[in-house]
Amino acid sequence: MPNKSDLKGKIQTVLGPIEPDELGITLTHEHVLIDLGCYFEVPEEATERWFADAPVTMDILGRVGKRWTFNHDMQRLLDEKEARAEVLKYRYAGGDSLVDVTSIGIGRDPLMLARMSRATGLHIVMGASFYVPQSYAPDLHTRSEDDITQQIIRDITVGVGDTGIKSGVIGEVANWWPTNETTRKILRASAHAAMETGATVLIHPGFHPDAPMHHMDDLIKAGMDPKRVIMGHLDGVSDMGKIKAIAETGATLEYDRLGWEDTSWVTDIYDGISIPSDVQRMERFEQIIEWGFGNQLVVAHDVCFKTDWTSRGGKGFAHILENFVPRMKKRGFTEKQIQAILVDTPKRMLTFQ
Repeated sequence: MPNKSDLKGKIQTVLGPIEPDELGITLTHEHVLIDLGCYFEVPEEATERWFADAPVTMDILGRVGKRWTFNHDMQRLLDEKEARAEVLKYRYAGGDSLVDVTSIGIGRDPLMLARMSRATGLHIVMGASFYVPQSYAPDLHTRSEDDITQQIIRDITVGVGDTGIKSGVIGEVANWWPTNETTRKILRASAHAAMETGATVLIHPGFHPDAPMHHMDDLIKAGMDPKRVIMGHLDGVSDMGKIKAIAETGATLEYDRLGWEDTSWVTDIYDGISIPSDVQRMERFEQIIEWGFGNQLVVAHDVCFKTDWTSRGGKGFAHILENFVPRMKKRGFTEKQIQAILVDTPKRMLTFQ
């Protein structure tokens, strides 16, 4: 089995290791294909059950957001051909790389990612570890922490299953709120695998403003260097004091739902989470940079629902390059600041240590 030193100083993509300077413009949290059917719920009302098998079309686009747990099509991005057309828009806009953080339980597909990389010319880094409790295999609760650690290490050093295709980041390691012992066990196992391999850990926190620091505390107690942690899904944390506290640990801050401004999505699982506009996101970036944490900031779209695809009225994978970055420049963000967010920090965080 390869060891930590074999990857040190490299970035591992689905087509093999590359030099860090080859990475270029990078989205750190995306899903090329994904199956979020683990969230599906059957509503009580007969009229609401109509949405279960309805395809996501323009006819229901304005109504399906708050019903995302009721609609199968909303939760599933399974068409490789359609996904390729979506991903290519990012490539044509100037993108070089993306991180697919589809973890175990929601349709991680190494062979598809390799095909997508060859077809689009993008460097694709594949994730490892496990998603939310709803997606767990029945035996995950009883598996030992060491057993889980070794599985993650194998995904990085040997490959997923018998594909030979290797993960290049540990994540998204998904948590829930409140946490439970299994999610915390997986978090610790992910930290141990990171320390063994030199990989970065990328966290999907529970949807509560207090969750990110709770997870950071668990990672640090497990021995994880916080400078090797990307804390995702921070868009909905409006309390900038909490954001500053995370940054002060040394962790990288990930705003990964850029372009998503639909407030109809707020449901009971988003406890205390607010959905910002892109203007508010830029204001928060300005504050983070003013505090001196501009080199601890990365961005993405987290394309994961059918309504995120441009073919269904979403912003797609190219929104940041086509719309968000030009607005940043108009607001006065410097080229150096933008370069740090899109290139330098992703390069640092994805390089094995």
